Amino acid sequence: MSPPARRLPGGLPRRGHVAVLLLLVVSAGCLSGVPGVGPADPTRTDGPAGTDDGVEVTVIDVVDGDTIDIAYDNGTQDTVRLLGVDSPEVRSSNDPAEYTGVPTTQAGERCLRRAGADASAYAVDRLAGESVTLVFDPQSEQRGYYGRLLAYVFVDGESFNHALLREGHARVYDTTFTERERYERTAEAARADRRGLWSCVDADGGNADGTVGETALEVIEINYDAPGNDNDNLDEESVTFRNDGSDPLDVSGWTVADDGGHSYTFPDGTVVDPGAEVTLRTGSGTDTARTYYWGRSGAVWNNDGDVVTVRNATGSTVIRLPY
Repeated sequence: MSPPARRLPGGLPRRGHVAVLLLLVVSAGCLSGVPGVGPADPTRTDGPAGTDDGVEVTVIDVVDGDTIDIAYDNGTQDTVRLLGVDSPEVRSSNDPAEYTGVPTTQAGERCLRRAGADASAYAVDRLAGESVTLVFDPQSEQRGYYGRLLAYVFVDGESFNHALLREGHARVYDTTFTERERYERTAEAARADRRGLWSCVDADGGNADGTVGETALEVIEINYDAPGNDNDNLDEESVTFRNDGSDPLDVSGWTVADDGGHSYTFPDGTVVDPGAEVTLRTGSGTDTARTYYWGRSGAVWNNDGDVVTVRNATGSTVIRLPY
């Protein structure tokens, strides 16, 4: 018997600042001794030694808003947890009490889950496939509890850690690091403006449409494991969306994709009314106002985990929800 469907609850420093941080790190003798980044750790040889320009790496996967997988020039890989910031979870539950002012209610939890998906989408747009610079902080451990590197991530000369806070996609993580006071000021400004996750402060009714980020569309259900053989029951494999806004939402030309590169495009004239739900089924059939068919001959959504990615008509990622 298949498991039930998953019902889901609803400025930046320039390069000169990098040099300042690196001066602090190098003077403290920490950069070349980062476990897994240089020869100072004899049990790991999966990274190059640090240099005065930081550690140049390539982002090979965005795990979520504050965690990335990277590859060094020699092809070996590592996982980086962005230092000093914490985005809402998308794979597990969130505790609203950790986010100042967010109500400890189901509405607050649901809003934070959507905010986590928005943070992941933001990270994908800025980091996926990019060459970035890792900078380590002398006041912080270089690896966290789970063995992940702890670092500032600079892309195009700008601190992505700080950008997450500025856009409201993260809170300041309760730990010791050089940038803490500046980060707290930035996070407080985002909270005062209700940017990103901080709109969840009003999750119990302060926002007219309950939106987080740039879209009122949300994923509310993923039927990734159809009864029996998925390939023989494609109409039961589906993703359901809802317009949580107060206005009709035209999703003509919007795409829905999995992590394997399969993509569906909503046809012209697809409008989701406020509070309405639409279901995208993997199989074939006649589209209606509430149900759309992908028309595939095989299953799309992996039973052991996948990522639902939605992009609007301009190609911007508006939802990225791993499960």
